[in-house]
Amino acid sequence: MSSGDPNHIEGLRRHSPKGGFPWLRASAFIIVLAGVILPFTKPGQKILRGVKNLLQPPSAPAVVVKNDDSGDQLQDLEARHRQQMEELEENYQRDLAALKKQADDAERRATAPEPPLSSHTAQSGGDVRTLRSGIPFKTEVKVEKGGIASIERKDANSYTAEYTLKIRVPEPSKTLDELHTVNPRLAKLLPGLPVMMEKAEVSRWFYELYDRKTRSLRAESTKLNELLTKHNYYDCETMLNLTHPETNRKVFLLQAEMDVVSDGSDGDRLPTMPDAIVNSTHYQPYTSYGWPKQTATPNPMIAGFEKRIGNANREIAESSTTAERKTWLRNRIKELQRGIADMKSRSFLIAEYDPFIVIPVNLLTARESFAPKAGDYAVVVHGDKLYPAIVGDGGPSFKVGEASLRMAKQINSRASPYSRPESDLVVTYLVFPGSREEKKGPPDYEKWRERCGELLKECGGLGEGVELHRWENLLPDLTPPAPTPTPEATPAPGQ
Repeated sequence: MSSGDPNHIEGLRRHSPKGGFPWLRASAFIIVLAGVILPFTKPGQKILRGVKNLLQPPSAPAVVVKNDDSGDQLQDLEARHRQQMEELEENYQRDLAALKKQADDAERRATAPEPPLSSHTAQSGGDVRTLRSGIPFKTEVKVEKGGIASIERKDANSYTAEYTLKIRVPEPSKTLDELHTVNPRLAKLLPGLPVMMEKAEVSRWFYELYDRKTRSLRAESTKLNELLTKHNYYDCETMLNLTHPETNRKVFLLQAEMDVVSDGSDGDRLPTMPDAIVNSTHYQPYTSYGWPKQTATPNPMIAGFEKRIGNANREIAESSTTAERKTWLRNRIKELQRGIADMKSRSFLIAEYDPFIVIPVNLLTARESFAPKAGDYAVVVHGDKLYPAIVGDGGPSFKVGEASLRMAKQINSRASPYSRPESDLVVTYLVFPGSREEKKGPPDYEKWRERCGELLKECGGLGEGVELHRWENLLPDLTPPAPTPTPEATPAPGQ
């Protein structure tokens, strides 16, 4: 039952009044008298501080006041105070040792060799020392003695954290020996490479790439788990402009990893696609390389676009839809309608079936003699294998090293849209600027192979026993079956 006293401290026992000598009043008088005198003595001040410390912390044990001699009570309070101060000191030293051990462990983890990365990100589980961006995060906890808590909690400098993001911008590989650190077979696979490397020039796009990456990190430096990953920062070994001294054939050489792109559609060659792709809002039906549509068979992705337009119109008609949302939906409908018109007039590469590479879009649009363009022929070198391809699509301007799912699965059968075939910077991409065909058309893998072979001959040819990979057409055969001949009627006897 509540006493109604707002100053009552829960846990203190009350005693009921009894008959006889008024012990309770006498004890109260003695305590009050002591309370008046004690603040003016050193022992009294010490005892009162102890009482204050005992009563203020929420976790402090409740004090039971005994109604006997006031001297015994004060000695008991002083003893309790000493005991609590000793416990606080022990806890402080124990916590300090634990913090020091934690900092030492973090330092050892931060300086330990990094395990090989196999994906873009690694979930940290909330521990900032293992950010999903792949950045080793060194931590140190500095503990200093301060003033009283009521003052320290108002001081902006009493409880702070600082961090500095340090980045080393890489230098490009410039010599044949440096290229061989990525693939020591290059000169044997491509015997004309050594003479071209004598006057190799570093492409300005290499410096532009890392400048874009660094500016992105500066802009996003306060969002630790949203930074460009360490893996994706160091995704490019070099970009070189090469020219063969005899034929003047230009070659744009890129060394990087290989990520996977899984976009593209073509109703003429693949009239049906899985519903999961058709209805996906992430799958892109276009590639930078496209050509005029050749049949009346509709692009299968149009059905998904039309469905989204219908959903958007229904949402616009709802009274609960905000004006801002309606504006966005109308703009989205216009975008989808433009896409449908494009798919009705053109066809595109299909990443699952066509071997192509992806180049940053800012290179594709650059007006420079060494800048690759959509449709330019290319050769991908991985290990001792050479794969003919074309530049099929444009990618983000802050990363390099991408190829179609078909190319990726040929290099590593376990590759998928969510798993790259090669995480190390061991893939060499050779692009032949200015080699694209004037008239664009659907992929002809054998023609691609022949043309890439001719371009390589202009750069010194292939090494002894080296051949270009021959791609097989994996698309379903849409040739209508030949009509079954009608059997001739057998003449009746006597006719």
